[in-house]
Amino acid sequence: MLSKIGRNDPCWCGSGRKYKTCHQAFDEKIQRFREQGHVVPGHNIIKTPADIAGIKESAKINVAVLDYVGEHIKAGMSTEEIDRMVYEKTTAMGGIPAPLNYEGFPKSVCTSINNEVCHGIPSEDIILKEGDIINVDCSTILNGYYSDSSRMYMIGEVSPEKKRLVQVARECLDKGLEAVKPWGFLGDMGQAVHDHAYANGYTIVREIGGHGIGKDFHEEPWVGYNSKAGTEMLLVPGLVFTIEPMVNMGEVGIYIDDENNWTVYTEDGLPSAQWEIQVLVTEDGAEVLSW
Repeated sequence: MLSKIGRNDPCWCGSGRKYKTCHQAFDEKIQRFREQGHVVPGHNIIKTPADIAGIKESAKINVAVLDYVGEHIKAGMSTEEIDRMVYEKTTAMGGIPAPLNYEGFPKSVCTSINNEVCHGIPSEDIILKEGDIINVDCSTILNGYYSDSSRMYMIGEVSPEKKRLVQVARECLDKGLEAVKPWGFLGDMGQAVHDHAYANGYTIVREIGGHGIGKDFHEEPWVGYNSKAGTEMLLVPGLVFTIEPMVNMGEVGIYIDDENNWTVYTEDGLPSAQWEIQVLVTEDGAEVLSW
């Protein structure tokens, strides 16, 4: 909920200015959307300039770690080696790997190969092979601020079908980003992603989506990609969330590994691809914070 503040009180954003000259008009605009029946963000998930600065510092580590993985990933490497790289690089830069021990997750990064949709657990027994595609999903905590992004890596010579899946998944991300506009809606982004995937013969996972992030690992809003334009949460400057559609080559169905209760697979065994970026809604569009 938007908090009640006197016109001459200090603004909730921490600027030190009076509310009436800072965010009062902003809040009144949000309230008008609320009165029209739209879902709107509260102050608790709208990031202040200080929050944004902190998130950007965290994101510098996240981006550097994924760059580092990209420089070293290769066939013959175990996913446990990727986990060690992520842990060592993150901690050397002063950060904490956010996945480590999160709700019992045992590793510092998620490594999801081929038909693994997400939340793959690194292991010494899982060896990257020529022709694999892998999503490496990295998240960082620095001084209490969270960053999150993932990339696809193609190992050696990959089949044309897998290359196309990876490429279209990236295009879906780009289409979604283009649709993020202040005073638009989260559903604008979701429909843009959905339409591009399905136009290319693919499907998008429904049960798992993106999320708000910044002061916690997972915040509101939940971010889906099977939504309609003009629906879902109002996008306002200061809102930070991830765009991370999981694009399946085949059918939309998924299941969770019943032994580790984490790894998600496609039901039909066909590959899935995902890219993830962390996005800040700005006054005139969107800024990618982590990629």
